[in-house]
Amino acid sequence: MDDAATIPTPDKNDENFWATVMTLVEPAWSEPTEDDAFAMDEDVLNAVRALAERISTRALAYRTAGKPFDPALMAAPDVQLALLRALYEAKRSVDRLAESAATVAGRSGASYTQLGTAWGGIKRQSARLKWPHAVVKRSAGESIPLHYAGGTAAIHHDPDADAWWYTATAADQQDEESEAVHRTSTEAIARATEFLLAHARPSRQAPA
Repeated sequence: MDDAATIPTPDKNDENFWATVMTLVEPAWSEPTEDDAFAMDEDVLNAVRALAERISTRALAYRTAGKPFDPALMAAPDVQLALLRALYEAKRSVDRLAESAATVAGRSGASYTQLGTAWGGIKRQSARLKWPHAVVKRSAGESIPLHYAGGTAAIHHDPDADAWWYTATAADQQDEESEAVHRTSTEAIARATEFLLAHARPSRQAPA
């Protein structure tokens, strides 16, 4: 991206870090290349193969017999069915992660037009139908709900301090309540998102 050098890059401990990070950069991304797409295919295949081997009846039989699961066994039609089931789960994961990303972006200032452009160029109305709660109109007195990384949070405004704060319960059941010190709702959303991501469910290891 030619104008990348003009984008501020503050460190996490800089005073203006969150204000800079929560300012939307346009364009937000560069189009993936064909090589990027093929690399993504490989990454997805590796992930779903690991799940397919965990759920495959044939793979379970090999583990029970104490034998390694030879990659050639992936050609078995029943293993391919397990792979297809794993791909369905991958699609559900993508849908969940897309909803989280759209919600965080929308609650932090992105419009439905921008969400639709990011999601393959769908129209604004289609983006609104897909993620109806991602972009909300609110008054300063209303709390902002947020779901991310398997956890939930609510962003609140303290009118006396004219500042924002949040309460959050992460996927690992850890709770956090911030002080009313955030200058904007987007900064509070960013901090809540950071907490939820840090306490997401640990990834499961494939069986040996």
